[in-house]
Amino acid sequence: MTETRQRPTGWLRQLMPGFDVAAHYQKSWFGKDVVAGIVLSTLLVPQGMAYAELAGLPPITGLYTTVLCLLAYAVFGPSRILVLGPDSSLGPMIAATVLPIVASDGDPQKAVVLASMLALMVGVIMILASVAKLGFIADLISKPTMIGYMNGLAITILVGQLPKLFGFKVSSEGFIGGVVGFAQGLAGGEAVVAAAAVGIAGIVLILALQRWLPKVPSVLVMVVLAIGATSLFDLADRGVSLVGELPQGFPPFTIPFLEFSDFALMFAGALGIALVSLTDTISTASAFAARSGEEIRGNQEMIGIGAANLAAGLFQGFPVSTSGSRTAVAERSGSKTQLTGVTGAVLILLMLVLLPGLFRNLPQPALAAIVITASISLADIPGTIRLWHQRKTEFNLSLAAFLGVTLLGVLPGIGIAVGLSILNIFRRAWWPYETVIGRVPGVEGFHDVHFHPDAKHLPGLVIYRFDAPLFFANVRPFRDNIRRLARTEPKPRWIVIAAEPITDVDTTASDVLLELDQELNAQGTSLVFAELKHGVRVKIERYELTSQIDPRHFYRTVDAAVAAYMAETGAEWSTGE
Repeated sequence: MTETRQRPTGWLRQLMPGFDVAAHYQKSWFGKDVVAGIVLSTLLVPQGMAYAELAGLPPITGLYTTVLCLLAYAVFGPSRILVLGPDSSLGPMIAATVLPIVASDGDPQKAVVLASMLALMVGVIMILASVAKLGFIADLISKPTMIGYMNGLAITILVGQLPKLFGFKVSSEGFIGGVVGFAQGLAGGEAVVAAAAVGIAGIVLILALQRWLPKVPSVLVMVVLAIGATSLFDLADRGVSLVGELPQGFPPFTIPFLEFSDFALMFAGALGIALVSLTDTISTASAFAARSGEEIRGNQEMIGIGAANLAAGLFQGFPVSTSGSRTAVAERSGSKTQLTGVTGAVLILLMLVLLPGLFRNLPQPALAAIVITASISLADIPGTIRLWHQRKTEFNLSLAAFLGVTLLGVLPGIGIAVGLSILNIFRRAWWPYETVIGRVPGVEGFHDVHFHPDAKHLPGLVIYRFDAPLFFANVRPFRDNIRRLARTEPKPRWIVIAAEPITDVDTTASDVLLELDQELNAQGTSLVFAELKHGVRVKIERYELTSQIDPRHFYRTVDAAVAAYMAETGAEWSTGE
């Protein structure tokens, strides 16, 4: 009876980690969580509004999104420290998905509905991926391609915000169109001097405070000064656009509707957003967990992100992700649990209910300044330079992802980033590193001739290493390499495969190996295997390969194979070996 009652509780705590935190909450944490929540809220409000506009949505939707995702993640999220919310990396992806549909329909209000539906779709994708234990999907984007993607995203966001920073609008789309439109606007005298002054001063102030006074809430300081400047210098009369009065009251519960004809584009966008959000969350969670000693629960993180997106989507919000900067603020402020995020959400709700006009005099160029400084943090120039110096191939992958985002757009860019990462995996498995190894004077074992050109070889013996599993896609290049070695002069009597790096052999590779052995035998060359892993040996025995290839041609070590060759042929190492 007792056992039956305990099972649902354990199941609920596993599904909703927030219950477990509440059950073990310590009184000493309360003050720290509340103070951290108050500090965090000063960042959540201006960033929420700024990132909503980045996504092409009204500023109020950023606050609705922030409130709901914080409350949902506090219940379903496994991390005690992560802060979710509107994100600069997702804003352009949301806009790229939603705005083309809105433009074709001609109804600007439809953008909010579509963004909410997009959040619901991302939430469902995340939860289904968690049920299927697909957390490994986050690994589909390699670090070099992610660096390139983020660099492209940073410059795309920057160019897209420049007209707003200077107080005018452009109708051109895309990176190239944005650059041309901005240049034409400046040349045509459309820039508002007061708007540019506010925006540029805001960027300088935020960057300066982040550089020299990192503990000072730079965004809050800039926002307060910008609001003060509005009254002091009558910025509205000087042509500067203001945020205006926000709608009063709680986030409205709304069930969004999606027309079937829009489903394909929305689903593609949701997949891309889900992938970027998951990758960002796992990497951020890993970084902060390493400091606190927590374990990463990837599948539960997907449920947490999914729940946050579902909650936001039902209250006129849009897709969310983890914010490294806001999480860092919460951590530096002493946050112990997700009560920090709940405190921030409650304060935003109080503002919406009691003080909706608090940010009415906030200049729009100040929001652009917030977005631009966030975009600068997305770029990783030192990482790009390091790739150039360390590995040109991965630098080229990064560059291709960068060009994909800037020239083709954000959504195609994420597709290119994923595609390049997958192709890079296949490239490494398809054309893995392969080499001949030999004996180096004064060094134990056998070593790569590319790094040791002075390596010695026994007459008639070639030792070949192939650094990958053998499967249908790479077994033919493997066969061609062996054939090439068999044609060298003097003609080898044995070709020994140093098979320790070969972690698998599929049925296609097994058939090719048998054909290759028969072909070499006819030419007077024996194919010999050394250091086969036990699991691989079991597989090739199941394929009956060991019964068809001479059983004597399988050795536990390369040294054993070399000793057997010397005993059979009488070959000897040269003097001193």
